[in-house]
Amino acid sequence: MMTNQELNDLKNRYVANGAATPTTQFAERAENAELWDADGNRWIDFAGGIGVLNLGHRHPKIVAAVEAQLKKVMHTSAAVISYAPYVQLCQKLCELSPVRGPERKAMLVNTGAEALENAVKIARAATGRTGIITFDGAFHGRTMMTLAMTGKVLPYKNDFGPMPGDVFRAPFPNPLHGISEEASLDAIRTLFKTDIAPHRTAAIVIEPVQGEGGFYIASPDYLKALRALCDEHGILLIADEVQSGFARTGKLFALEHSDIEADILTTAKSLANGMPLSAVVGTAKVMDASGPNSLGGTYSGNPLSCAAALAVIEVIEEENILERSEQMGKMLAERFAVWEERFPAVAHGRQLGAMAAFELLDSEGKPDTALTGALCAKAREKGLILLSCGFYGNSIRILVPLTVSPAVLEEGLSIIEQSLEALS
Repeated sequence: MMTNQELNDLKNRYVANGAATPTTQFAERAENAELWDADGNRWIDFAGGIGVLNLGHRHPKIVAAVEAQLKKVMHTSAAVISYAPYVQLCQKLCELSPVRGPERKAMLVNTGAEALENAVKIARAATGRTGIITFDGAFHGRTMMTLAMTGKVLPYKNDFGPMPGDVFRAPFPNPLHGISEEASLDAIRTLFKTDIAPHRTAAIVIEPVQGEGGFYIASPDYLKALRALCDEHGILLIADEVQSGFARTGKLFALEHSDIEADILTTAKSLANGMPLSAVVGTAKVMDASGPNSLGGTYSGNPLSCAAALAVIEVIEEENILERSEQMGKMLAERFAVWEERFPAVAHGRQLGAMAAFELLDSEGKPDTALTGALCAKAREKGLILLSCGFYGNSIRILVPLTVSPAVLEEGLSIIEQSLEALS
């Protein structure tokens, strides 16, 4: 077995800088919310593969489902000859997703970006329009179309322009940054006057809870108003639930908190709990708008990934994962409140279910990106993998598996607390 140093030497020599992680550890094995690197060091994982492991590393039921499928069919391409797990998963997603019905259809691809790319294609085909409106701080992927939709330059868009056209952006409703819900809606109405007419707008794409943008939550009232605005102009509403979906917010999908339905919904990440898979679910008439063989790909809806996703849905129900998410969220909110009292830099704790974050501010109340980086580094020194996010890079997000044991969760939170103490 190679050591961390030996593997790091290989990485520096052969892996493109743009694709290489700056860390020098290499995961060797993992279980639930813990992993061990190539040198045998133990780590507590509060990143969850960037929100991919809501049910933890190597959940036994999901591993068993993948192993069983591996003994049957590993790959054929659903575009050549399909297989039961693909259609069975589409059925489940249509039954469970907050999408306008009564008839719904789904398609499967590999990544969140692919799901968003296809959602845009479908929306354009269904409406005969081309314009897409997204939001500041949004993250929709790293392909060219989704980069155009993403509302943050560094590190995603900086070197790769020009971007595809007919993508427009409005401010995300964020009172912490001085943007009220009405101001956000007014900005969209202004777009209709200055940049893209409503009759040319195919879709408005929103994350009900922004992921990379900082875990900012769109309120039920705002989402209802956005739904009404779309209906007024015949615009499709696309909900990007790539990071907020599959139990992270205490519901299977974050949109369920607002009691509205999307025309199209995208999901990925924890859908298959570590296996590459994403989905687009929508109203049947919308999903069927494009012609035969217009959607899909060679690996789209791989049998192993579909088997994993079907097992994920079973585990979420059998192990009361939605309830666990709600309970974890309440506990995190209480802990954030304590830190806000103890540490002047900690502010703006927020959560929807266990999709939780807090911010670090300097003495003038401005985003403290340097301290945020220092906190993540200090936590790593103590054995905790922790991620930042946000428009200003000053939010700390918690993406620990929802299956984490109470003892490991407390150990990780204590490391954050000790790190805050050391940096105060």
